[in-house]
Amino acid sequence: MFKELEPPAWLPELSLSIQRLGPRYALLLLATAAILLSVALSQLLISLLGYGDRLAAAICAAACALVLTSLLGTVLLRVLAQLEQSTLQLKRYSSTDMLTGTVNRRAFLNLIEREWALARRYETTCAMVMIDLDHFKRINENFGHRCGDMLLRQIAEASSETLRQGDVLARFGGEEFGLFLPHTDPLGALDVAERIRERVEQLDFCWNGHCIPVSVSLGVAALQADHICLDQFVNAAEDALQQAKEDGRNCVRVGDGLMPGRAAEFRT
Repeated sequence: MFKELEPPAWLPELSLSIQRLGPRYALLLLATAAILLSVALSQLLISLLGYGDRLAAAICAAACALVLTSLLGTVLLRVLAQLEQSTLQLKRYSSTDMLTGTVNRRAFLNLIEREWALARRYETTCAMVMIDLDHFKRINENFGHRCGDMLLRQIAEASSETLRQGDVLARFGGEEFGLFLPHTDPLGALDVAERIRERVEQLDFCWNGHCIPVSVSLGVAALQADHICLDQFVNAAEDALQQAKEDGRNCVRVGDGLMPGRAAEFRT
């Protein structure tokens, strides 16, 4: 494979300068520089050639302008490409958790707010699942943070394997993940949560020769009429997650008022 060529050191600096000037002033500056350089180079060529008539001056100026326009155009295109790449990277970094590759909490809430509002307005179904890695602090203390980081990545991968294209998985903070399930009823959300729990429990996770048992606790909330803001929807899933922890971890629990009696079927 060919190694990707890195941009020259001056290109990011030039891109930053153009950003500060703005496209209009940057274009005006480049055009002025092209004109001045064309005149200067044409005069230099006339002096070297020994011709001083207008035709020679016009030919030299045109040649210089053509060369300079090509060079400055190439530089400008590279600067624009650099700016576009920087913008895409900035957007990616601002919305992605770099450890797990999932979206971060802020981007997650921004993404689901519109879907939640539409579901509430048109009375369609959606669900929220909060996922917490059991005994994560103990794993970090016994095996180190690198082990914990690797485990978080595997939890994210295992959870993603069970999802549909429209589902949104995010690292909510620390060892906690949030999962938004659009167009999903309570039974469907419980099924997804249980599949994630089983898949994580079956992970064959080893670190430096030690096989580490892994499990997660999950809390499920479905959109209800009394969820008048997104925070209430998220908090319902957080409360269910807390109940799962209190009930011994490695289980799925549902929010208050959602399918009474169903939670017992998902106790391990």
